[in-house]
Amino acid sequence: MAKVLVLKSSIMGDQSQTSRLVDVFLQERAEKGLQDEVIIRDLAALNLPVLDAEIFQALRSAENVAAPIQKIIQLSDELIAELKATDLLVIGAPMYNLNVPTQLKNWFDLVARARHTFRYTETYPQGLVEEVKAIVMTSRGGIHLGQVTDAVTPYLQSVLGLMGIHDVNFVYAEGLDMPALRTDALKAAQQKAQQVAI
Repeated sequence: MAKVLVLKSSIMGDQSQTSRLVDVFLQERAEKGLQDEVIIRDLAALNLPVLDAEIFQALRSAENVAAPIQKIIQLSDELIAELKATDLLVIGAPMYNLNVPTQLKNWFDLVARARHTFRYTETYPQGLVEEVKAIVMTSRGGIHLGQVTDAVTPYLQSVLGLMGIHDVNFVYAEGLDMPALRTDALKAAQQKAQQVAI
């Protein structure tokens, strides 16, 4: 039985195409007989704190911090423990203004933490999150894959890699705001989501 951590970061609720792709993926795994232990985190509903100087310093050295900041450190510890305990990380990451949603960035700002999910060496940071694979469902209004306008793919590859997660598979739904492409794009993305559900 695999432990699956799902991060839904869309602000669109039930209208989210990335969340629907995530659901297709999970349903396909269930239909294939995979008995996953699934934790779903709706990051828009969690309302995670935005990184500022006080939080940043506390995450580096949680000494002599005020009670509200200490609660944020505890939250960071919990999110990191949850990530390290999982086998498969599933991320719903729609493209907003060419990048990931703020809600997802806030999660990474609490989880990508020196001495906890990565450590510095003399040459390059070393990830401390081991044996975790990732699947990313990402929807876009236009066509961005392979273009300089796609900041989502390299950012997620980099920040996941920083923590030691290098086995990352992407499912793209592009051109969703383009009427001539939308239907076929959604169908192709759903088929891809089913294919990677193994």
